[in-house]
Amino acid sequence: MVKHVILWKLKEKLSETEREQILADMKDHLEGLVGIVPGLRSLNVVVNKLDSSNADVMLDSALESEAALKGYQTHPEHVRVADTYVRPYTEVRLCIDYVE
Repeated sequence: MVKHVILWKLKEKLSETEREQILADMKDHLEGLVGIVPGLRSLNVVVNKLDSSNADVMLDSALESEAALKGYQTHPEHVRVADTYVRPYTEVRLCIDYVE
């Protein structure tokens, strides 16, 4: 199994109301990819961070293989969700992929 973990920092200019809506949308739409993207076994988006955190959002996902990860990254529905609900609102992205 391959783990795909991402940390994002939201853009600073967002109001608190915008941030709450963006986080809810990110969680809903990213987690909705399970069952749509082949090889994506699980995906959990964490938005309830503690004050000690220096990231705003974490995506923790599991895929069947490295090939499944590559397919996930280019899958049209994943690209649509990322382009609509993630990329416009984030300024920092860190990622680690590893075999578990």
